[in-house]
Amino acid sequence: MADGRGWSRDTVETRVFGVLRVVMILFLLVITVFPFYYMVLLSLRPLDRVLQDPGALWLPPSEVDLDSYASVVAPPSAGGQGFLDFMANSALVALGTVALTLLIALPGAYAVSRLRFFGHRQVSVLFLAVYLFPPILLAVPLFVFFTRIGLRGTLLGLLIVYISQVVAVSIYMLRNYFDTVPVSLEEAAAIDGCTRLGVMRRVSLPLAMPAIIANALFIFMIAWNEFLFALLFLIEERDRWTVSLGLSQLAGSIEIPTTVLMAGSVVITVPIIVVFFASERLLTEGLTAGAEKG
Repeated sequence: MADGRGWSRDTVETRVFGVLRVVMILFLLVITVFPFYYMVLLSLRPLDRVLQDPGALWLPPSEVDLDSYASVVAPPSAGGQGFLDFMANSALVALGTVALTLLIALPGAYAVSRLRFFGHRQVSVLFLAVYLFPPILLAVPLFVFFTRIGLRGTLLGLLIVYISQVVAVSIYMLRNYFDTVPVSLEEAAAIDGCTRLGVMRRVSLPLAMPAIIANALFIFMIAWNEFLFALLFLIEERDRWTVSLGLSQLAGSIEIPTTVLMAGSVVITVPIIVVFFASERLLTEGLTAGAEKG
């Protein structure tokens, strides 16, 4: 029913909620982007200017200083922090974790989705339950075990731990996607003479590629940012540190200027942001594809 000015209740609610939606989007954008903006701003300012006016939110182009970044990426022999080596170690471990986890999780998820055996419905739940255990519960047993077998202090040992941490949830996520692939397509391929392995390689995996890409990104980000096991396994071997350990060293030292700490934070954050936005569409498709069965 229209009011005295000719506005219906539906019109008023539509306009009010339309304004509130814009305000909320702007609010979330500000609280999300502002910390990163301020971090970049601090990393580009000279230390004396930061000490004089730490709350400045604008940097004149004439005051841009890249010395903090030079200090972050330079090797320790040149007086730097050696972040290029840390990033190389993290990339090696993260990419290795992605490759080996998918090598295990893909056939495992396909088997749980397609094969029928006693307790096959409960298996996927158990996989997810394993991921729910806090990593701190496993820290001491894994530390003792890998020390005794001689793998503590090596990137190989850290790689094995990461795989054991993420393979269960990867199987669970991929199984949900394989459930959405029509069985009729696989049956048609089997009639044409494909073996079970051939059906998986020629039919199921190509259809599951969005979920595989999403899962790979998920694993990569976990391995890139993980700190607890990197600290336990590599703290005594500085040349094998990952970026999380390198950043914690900057944050825990009173001798490191704030500008250098912010530069290190930017250096290890930018690769994740670039990878995320470069594959945002595939990531969104993969994370939502297994939500409902088609």
